[in-house]
Amino acid sequence: MHSQERGDVLAHVSGNLRRLRQAAGLSQAALAEASGISRRMIVALEGGDANISLSSLDKLATAMGVRFVDLVRDPARAPSAEINEVTWRGADPESTAVLLGSAPATREAQMWLWSLGPGERYDAEPDPAGWHEMLFVTEGTLRLELSGTTRDYPAGSFTVYGTDQAYSYANPGAVPVRFVRNVIA
Repeated sequence: MHSQERGDVLAHVSGNLRRLRQAAGLSQAALAEASGISRRMIVALEGGDANISLSSLDKLATAMGVRFVDLVRDPARAPSAEINEVTWRGADPESTAVLLGSAPATREAQMWLWSLGPGERYDAEPDPAGWHEMLFVTEGTLRLELSGTTRDYPAGSFTVYGTDQAYSYANPGAVPVRFVRNVIA
C-alpha cells in the first residue's frame, strides 16, 4: 500500500494503524490475535509494504475499538463526515471506490462512490451479521452476486441487502459502471 496520487486514503493506513494500535496499548502480536489478521500482514501494513482488503481493514479497526474511517482517514484533516478519498483501485483505471463520507449509526454509516471499468470485478468477504448495503446505479449495468445468485442492475435501479454473505460487484458491459454504495453497520 504505497502512497498513490490524489492522496488516496490507503496511503494513510500505515501511520494510522501504528498510531491507533499504540494508543490502544496493543502489540502487533496482540492485534493479530484480536483481529485474526496475521502479524506479518500488520508489520507489512505499518511499513507501507502491503495491500489489504477493505473487510480486513475493518477487522483491524474493530479489534482496536475504532471506526473504519478512523483507520483510513487523512490525519492532517480535521475530523468531519466528509472523507472523499479513493479507498480501492481495480486493475482497470476506470475502477475505483471513493469513500465519500461517514455518519454514526448503530455502529457506522458510510457513503461510497464506486466505478468499475469494463470486465472489472470486486469480491467482498462477508461482514458481521446486521450489516447492510444500499446500492444505486448511476451509469452502466452493475452485476451483483450474492451467495451464488446473480442479478444485473441497470442505471436508475437500486437494491438493499445484508452483507453477512459472500458478495461481489462486476461490470459485464463494455462501458464503465458507476454506483453509490451506502454501508450501514
